[in-house]
Amino acid sequence: MKIDNLKIFTGRAHPALAQSICKELSMPLGNAVVESFPDSETFVKIIDHIRGDDVFIIQPTSKPSNESVMELLIMIDAARRASAKRITAVLPFFGYARQDRKDQPRVPITAKLIANLLVAAGANRVLTLDLHATQIQGFFDIPCDHLYASPVIYDYLEGQSYINNLTVFSPDVGGLKRAQSYATLFDCPLGFIAKRRISAEVVEATSLVGEVEGRDILIVDDMTETAGTLTAAAKILKSKGAKSVRAAVTHAILTETAYDRLSEHWLDELIITDSTPPNERYKEYPITVLPIGHLLTEAILRIHNNMSVTSLFKVKGF
Repeated sequence: MKIDNLKIFTGRAHPALAQSICKELSMPLGNAVVESFPDSETFVKIIDHIRGDDVFIIQPTSKPSNESVMELLIMIDAARRASAKRITAVLPFFGYARQDRKDQPRVPITAKLIANLLVAAGANRVLTLDLHATQIQGFFDIPCDHLYASPVIYDYLEGQSYINNLTVFSPDVGGLKRAQSYATLFDCPLGFIAKRRISAEVVEATSLVGEVEGRDILIVDDMTETAGTLTAAAKILKSKGAKSVRAAVTHAILTETAYDRLSEHWLDELIITDSTPPNERYKEYPITVLPIGHLLTEAILRIHNNMSVTSLFKVKGF
């Protein structure tokens, strides 16, 4: 596939991911200055000439979320004013995705606001990965290519010894479709757990449905922050006789509370991707990080060459 007039830039949120994409493309990372003034304002200057080019800006809006979002918006505006032919905002992790509806009086729909800001800044297209809710795609008034990490996770799981004794579980009713796609692919039983959220960091698993005793359990979800849902699920699964409990999660934005829970070893393994920058502390815990650079590279190439992105997926995850 052609890479003529293709340029890749990155903000400061995850430069290692952008570098891995450029390495696969055998091209240099775009040259841009991204820095902060003493008063914390962001300054961006694109050094390379990009007039008439197809520009992709890699920037997950993970913590610090507000800084990452503003940096992305300013980079898009800089590219637009430099006469880029097309600008694609690549968000491996789309922050604020959980604020996608009015579930209380007088609260914002921040995911929609972020979508509006990206369009207003000058983005012509969005490329993202495993949105918390697929309907967020409809928040954009520009094309949105929604990738799934399932091919990466599938390739890892396929070679594991426990695959023939697997039961796939959803940690809640809302994730059943995602879990069902994995269960269908591996031709294994499916289950789900009913949970009750007590606070932002505390979750209680109340009951479960599915084949558990003596089985190797795989919990699949889109993201984890405090590991509360995963830990609560693992506790009830092991109390019902599960042989092992693993979790496959696309996005990990782990807090100190999450590390405390992982140290309790209710989860035998936490499988995540590098959609957000991996932390050095991961080495101290049973965490496996799967690279998504190849998946994003393939998607970028297909978008650049006006080819279908859908054919990338053996299993969609939804």
